This record gives sequence, structure tokens and C-alpha cells, in this order.
Amino acid sequence: MMRKEDTGIGIPGSLINGKMFLIAIFTGFLVFLSCNSAFAGEAAGIDTGDTAWLLISTALVMLMTPGLAFFYGGMVRSKNVLGTIMHSFIILCIVSIVWVLWGYTLAFGPDIGGFIGGLKWLGLQGVGQEPAPLAPTVPHLAFMMFQGMFAVITPALITGAFAERMKFSALVIFTVLWTTLVYSPVCHWVWGGGWIGTKIGALDFAGGTVVHINSAIAAITAAVVVGKRKGYLEEAIMPHNLPMTILGAALLWFGWFGFNAGSALTAGGLASLAFVTTNTAAAAAALSWALAEWGYRGKPTAFGAVSGAVAGLVAITPAAGFVSPMSAILIGIGAGIFCYLAVNIRPKIGYDDSLDVLGIHGVGGLWGALATGLFASTAVNSAGADGLFFGNPSLFTAQIIASVATILYSGVVTLIILKVLDWTVGLRVKEEDEVVGLDLSQHGETGYNL
Repeated sequence: MMRKEDTGIGIPGSLINGKMFLIAIFTGFLVFLSCNSAFAGEAAGIDTGDTAWLLISTALVMLMTPGLAFFYGGMVRSKNVLGTIMHSFIILCIVSIVWVLWGYTLAFGPDIGGFIGGLKWLGLQGVGQEPAPLAPTVPHLAFMMFQGMFAVITPALITGAFAERMKFSALVIFTVLWTTLVYSPVCHWVWGGGWIGTKIGALDFAGGTVVHINSAIAAITAAVVVGKRKGYLEEAIMPHNLPMTILGAALLWFGWFGFNAGSALTAGGLASLAFVTTNTAAAAAALSWALAEWGYRGKPTAFGAVSGAVAGLVAITPAAGFVSPMSAILIGIGAGIFCYLAVNIRPKIGYDDSLDVLGIHGVGGLWGALATGLFASTAVNSAGADGLFFGNPSLFTAQIIASVATILYSGVVTLIILKVLDWTVGLRVKEEDEVVGLDLSQHGETGYNL
């Protein structure tokens, strides 16, 4: 006979009541926030051209996440393609909610000690159609959403380092914690009124430190903590679908115009400059990588060319609105060569950064941040600063400080998050699940039924 406190499906009634209570509390919290949100009518000062460009740029940056999913998905073995693509897709969903609830206010809320934003905009309270404080010609909601797409792709980049071996459940929790404890603070330091942007005057036009160095350091930390793939350096682990990777790189290149040119936050000349430097650096880096590979290995590869293009896009990100097109060529050439060397050194060092997040985003992002300190010119953008090559060594120093601070903070906090998760839910799939592949073991499906 069933006890009164038990349900008919064998689950204690107290457990159901507890879950229902938590759901009710969370729902009530959302209702409270929705009732207290301010959505004023169209405000004076809003420029419809700037707003249209920012909304288009937001969509372009959003497209970069599925582009990254294809870029990474083609590089893994066929038994892991769905799991790898799912990483990016679920991060898009998770971070979109985290950003609305608390991520945005931690990154861009009123400054607290130069380290973090306050809770004024928790649940987007007070974030409506009025001009954004940091972008007075566009609605606050548009600015929030644009920045949210940056918050989405940054943890998605990290997944390339632990591809083919991390638990899906651990990834979900990691994404929430990392976005909250690492991305939002670093974003605030640089763009939200924190100490890097306002105190030392470092420049980061579209995310060299916030996105690329930040994610790359988290990625190499995760790769070391999770451990190497089974058979790494003992057997050939080859990309299973290079056309998919090339398609992903093309989507990334396309979306990067929104990433960089959209960061001008206006539809004027600065956006045009960033558009040109973005394309120029990507092309230069693709060519320099291909030439380096051609000289070293005897043949240029399609995989190498698209990797070079992504490296160039990474490197120009912090500099896009501060340097000339000629400087962009030099930045792109440097990115292609430096990242090619970094990727080829990895097997000799022995760490298993599966899809070379450190080699491309870490090295490329660091080179781009430092190159901004070399090539930036007020003749190009009067709101920026002159770099070392234009008589201002202090900017180069500021770029070094910003890069080192991001490396240290991201590395330490990411390590703590990973260790806590490893001790609780566990980070790595079982060996037999890794052998079968993440598609079947984590999701119960396969990418190809041939």
C-alpha cells in the first residue's frame, strides 16, 4: 500500500514538494524582476542608423557561435561531432539567460572598486529603450544584447581545449560559474568602467583581452586539469570533416565584421575602419600561415589557411579601430607566423589542447594586444592613443599590464572552478564513454547514420 507521503511513481513527496518550492521561488523572482523592469518609449537621442547597425552586428556575432561549432565540429573525430557542436549550442542558451539575469549588471553595472559592476541592472531592471550609458545613440537593450553575444562566444571558445572528453553535466555548470566569476569581472575591468580601461588606459577595441586571452588561458587550464585524450600522441587523431571546418571558418570571418566593426557602436567612419582592418588582417594571416607551412612542410593545406585566417581575426580584434590598414597587414602577418609556430610546438610540449585554443586565441590575442600598443595611432582614431611606434611607450606598458592581469586572474579562478567541479560532479567521462564517443555516451545519438 502506498504511503501518504509517497507519490505513485516512487518519488518521495517531500522531494517533489521541495523542488516545487524552489521552482515557485525562482518563478516569483522572475515575476518580481519583470514587474520592476523599465521599458520606456523611444527616447530622444537614439540614432536609428546606429541602432540598425548594432542590431545587425549583434546577429552577426551570434552567427559566430554556430560558426565556431562547425569549425570545431569538423576537427574532432566523427564519434564526437554532435557532442562538440552541442557544446556551443548549449552555451548560447545558458549564457543568454545568465546575461539577462545577472551577467550584464556584473559586467556593466555601476562600478564597485574598479573590479565588478553593481546590481543596479539585475534582471535588466532599468534597462530599456533609453540610450545606453556607454553608447548614447543606441537603446540600452540593444547594447546589452550586443555585449551578450560576446559573453556567449567566449566560453564556447574554451570547449576546443577539452573536446572529446568532458562530461556534458560538468560543462553546463562550468559555463554558469565561469561566465559569472571570470568573464563578467574581466569584461568590467576593460569595458565596464573598471581599472584596466579607466585607470591604466589600456585599449581593447573588440575583445583581445576580454575574449581571446581570457578564454585561451581558461582553455589551457582546463586541458591540463581534465587531462589528455586517450591515445593522444600514441595514435593519429585526425579531423573527420575538413569541409565542415572550412565552412565554420568562413562563418566566423563573416560574423567577425559584426564583432569588430559593430564594436564602434556607430554606423560611421570608425565602423568602416574596423571593417577594413578586420578583413585585411585575416587575409594577411591566412597567407602568411600558408606560406610558412608551404616552406616548412612542402605543401600548404586548406586547414592551415583557415586556421591562419582565424588567427588574424583574433589578433586584429583589440586593434581594429585603432590602427591603419597597413598596420593591419603587419598584425596579420605576425599572427599567421606566431600562431603557426605555437600550434606546431604543442605536440613537443605534450599538453593536449585538442583544437589549439591556446595556440590561436592565446598567442593571437596576446600578439594583438601588444601590437595595439605598438601600432595604435590617434591619427586613425582620436579617441584612442598613440602606440610605441608613434612615440608613446606608456600604451605598450598598459597593454602588457592588462594582458598579464587577465592571464593571472583567468588562470587562477578557472583552476578553482575546475577543481571544485572535479571534486563534486567530476569533469571527465568514463574511459569506456570516451572510447564510444561523446555523441552516444552523452547524448544518445550519432552525427552520421551511413
